[in-house]
This record gives sequence, C-alpha cells and structure tokens, in this order.
Amino acid sequence: MTTTLPVRRALLSVSDKSGLIDFARFLAGQGVEILSTGGTAKAMRDAGLPVIDVADFTGFPEMLDGRVKTLHPKVHGGILGIRGNAEHEAAMAAHGILPIDLVVVNLYPFEATVAKGADFDTCIENIDIGGPGMIRAAAKNHAAVTVVTDPEDYAAVQAEMEANGGATTAALRKQLAAIAYARTAAYDAAISTWFAGQVSDEFPRRFAVGGRLKQTLRYGENPHQKAAFYVTGEDRPGIATAEQVQGKELSYNNLNDTDAAFELAAEFDEPAVAIIKHANPCGVAVGGDVVAAYQRALACDPVSAFGGIVALNRPIDAAAAEEITKVFTEVVIAPDADAEARAIFAAKKNLRLLLTGGMPDPAAPGVTYKNLAGGFLVQSRDNGRVTAADLKVVTQRQPSEQELRDMLIAFRICKHVKSNAIIYVKDGATVGIGAGQMSRVDSSRIASWKSAEAAKAQGLAQPQTVGSVVASDAFFPFADGLLAAAEAGATAVIQPGGSMRDDEVIKAADEKGLAMVMTGMRHFRH
Repeated sequence: MTTTLPVRRALLSVSDKSGLIDFARFLAGQGVEILSTGGTAKAMRDAGLPVIDVADFTGFPEMLDGRVKTLHPKVHGGILGIRGNAEHEAAMAAHGILPIDLVVVNLYPFEATVAKGADFDTCIENIDIGGPGMIRAAAKNHAAVTVVTDPEDYAAVQAEMEANGGATTAALRKQLAAIAYARTAAYDAAISTWFAGQVSDEFPRRFAVGGRLKQTLRYGENPHQKAAFYVTGEDRPGIATAEQVQGKELSYNNLNDTDAAFELAAEFDEPAVAIIKHANPCGVAVGGDVVAAYQRALACDPVSAFGGIVALNRPIDAAAAEEITKVFTEVVIAPDADAEARAIFAAKKNLRLLLTGGMPDPAAPGVTYKNLAGGFLVQSRDNGRVTAADLKVVTQRQPSEQELRDMLIAFRICKHVKSNAIIYVKDGATVGIGAGQMSRVDSSRIASWKSAEAAKAQGLAQPQTVGSVVASDAFFPFADGLLAAAEAGATAVIQPGGSMRDDEVIKAADEKGLAMVMTGMRHFRH
C-alpha cells in the first residue's frame, strides 16, 4: 500500500456545516475537484467556490425527495475501487468511473431530531442511508481514501495535505477510518434504540449502545486505571449536559458521585440538598429554602461531608454559596447560580461548579447498564415512586402526619443508597444513614452510631434518631434490624414487606409501640 496518496477529487455532503467553507476553500486552493449535493453544494456556491453536483457527475438526477442521490455506481465505485488493481481500474475505465480520494460526510441529525421530540415520520426521514453507505465504503478502502465524519478532523487533514504536497498518509487514513466506523455504529445504535421503543420492544434481540467521547480522564477509580467519559445524547439535565463554570477537571469519581447526588436531589419538589461521598449520601434534607436544607443535610454527618459533592434542586444564591464554601467541597451542581453566588465560588479556585439549566425527571423512563464478564446487564431505571396512597399500615398504631411525611422522604432517599440501606429521617432531614452492609441489622446499627457521633460533635443531649422515622430499602428478614432501629429511638418504620417473617417483625413493632407501613416496592441499589 502506498503510504502517501494525493487528494485530487473529494465528495462533500454534510448536515453539520460548521467549518465547511474554510475547509472547502482550502481544498479548492489545492486544486481538488469538489463534488457535492443539495444544501452543501449551495453553501459552497454561495461562498463563491467551484462545485460539481453529484447529479451531473453521475448523469443521474436526485430523486424521491432526495432519498436517492449518492446511491450510484459512479459514487460507490469511485470510493471502493482499489488503486493499483488492474481489474478494478479496467472496470472503472470501462464504465467511466473516476476515483474519489476524499469523502467528507456527516449524517442527518437523527439523534437531535429524536431529542427534540419529533414525530415518527420526521424521525424516519432523518435516518440517513447514503451517508453511512459512503462513510463505510470510504473507511473500508482507507488504503486509498480519506474519510472525514466530524468537522473537528478538518484541521488534521488540512495539516497533512499541507505537509505532504496535497496528500494524506496511511496512518491518518487508518485513524479516520476507525473514527468513521465508530460514528456509523453509534448512529445505528441510536436508531435501533429509538425503533425498539417505537415497537415497545424493551429488550430487543440485539442491544446496541453508542456514545461520543466527551472527556478523556486522568485515570479511573484508581490511578492505575484508564478512563473516559462518553455521552449518549440523551436530553436529560445532569452531569452529561452540565456547564462547568469553574474548577479543576472532573475525575472519574467526581463524575460518578456528582451524577448520584444530582439524581437524588431531583427526587424532591420542595427545596432539597444532597451531600454525597463515594456515591452514597451522607446527608439529605428538604427545607423552606436551600440554605436551611443544606445546613440540615450537613448536620447529619459533617465529618463525611468534608470533600464531598453537594447537589441542589434550586438555583444557588449568595447565602447558599456562603454556607457551602464554609466546608471543603469537591463539586457543587445545581440548575443555576446567580452572579453573587458565582463570585463567592470563584474564590475557591479548585471547587468545580456545574450548572445544568434544569432538573432531571426522576419518574422518566430510561435504562441503566452494568458490565459483566462477557456481557452486560440492562434494566429500566428505578423510577418507582411511593405515595401515601400506596402505604399499608400493618401495626396497631397509626403513623402521625409528620411521621408519614418523613417516611416518604426516607423511602425516596433509600432508592439512592447502596443496599442494604437504612435511613433515619426527622423533620425532613436525614439524621442517620447506614449503607452497603452485608447485614441489614449492621446498616441499622451503623446509622445509629453515626447519628450519635454527630450529636456529640454538635453538643446535643441525645442523637437525632430519637423521635425519627426509619426506612429500609428491602424487607427486614428478622426482627433484629427493626429492634436496632427502635433502640435508636425511631418511632415509625417504612419498608417494602414481603418477608416470610413479616408477622414476627410486625409483632416486634407492636411490642415497641412503633407505627409501621409497607410499600410493596423494593429499592435495592448495588
């Protein structure tokens, strides 16, 4: 294979026209003959550049509302013909097929069309056919053809052509071919995922996932691991769509923890703050405003909150920013922040401030993935929500209105705590959290112990778990976990129920004078 090959003829057909005119002007200046179609050709002509319509090149008009324009042997033969192959060159000569050395194609904006909520027919019309065909053909024949699918690669091609007398190298062509196949794969993944949804096929026979590189990370969970952040294009406010206003580059763990924090803060309609450490909350609270919510969330476990992630479901004002910056914080994420708040955060140069412009819908459908050796698990997002109407009181004592409110808050938080999860809540704020234990009773004891430690640090006469409610993400398999909660001072319990020993647990609750409700919904998080 000849290493360096000149570009004499190029086909340009793009939906994203950023950088198009400058690149086309460069090609024309190099004496490259430019073929094009539709809006791309018009844009170049309007800029005074010489262009040959593909219809004139092939001798066959565009038809079927533009569905057929590049699907022609003179196009695909010109791309696929093997240079130096006598049989290919003879066939090309016999049929008047001229070689095409550069293919610049980016695809119809299918992903953006779906994200805008377009109707079925509009989405169908934004499925590109000729574009992927040309891209794949050019990538296959990268020994001779340069393929460009992204405007950000124009500069690399231009630099090579300038350095090599109008030619590109085999190394660049191979690299661009790899990029091209990744692009068509992601494009087809987006289409197949959307189409499966249109026919209500939740788990299709073949499940495709695609993403675009947003950030190459310094390392993964640990320094010896490599990592990168890819985005799918899903129109969901959060870590993938946020604007980073200031601060150091986000790490793998920052990204993971910030996503967990923001999704948790989104669970509440009233002002709420979630403080996260290692993907688990160390404090969550609702309040009349975010300042009050932050102060109460911090009080749950101020030791663990040091170096944590703070998520708010309301815009940040100066008062909230002042409170947050009193404690060393890695990341703050919120829908917005006013000018005064931004100025306060700016004094903390290393603090990352992320603004999303909105909140995600916790009840919206979606899927999550988990890698396994040789495969991956896919499940629907845990968007289950329990209301007061869903609760079944199973004890002799009925819960009070305040207990009911706190139980619903606690159970909503459970969804975002690693199992086994035990959450104590009092007056709308967590006062004890036990997470990720192999034994549920251990989670209950840890939550109680941490509450006692927090009480000592604040000079309180007793732990805040006294008079609180407790939530369990799954049923109590034995009464011991519930008894540990009672010992901590909890007065009411919310749990899914469904254990073989529910009667034993209910009896223990009655003996301790607790109110207990069952939800019928479990919230494991592994």
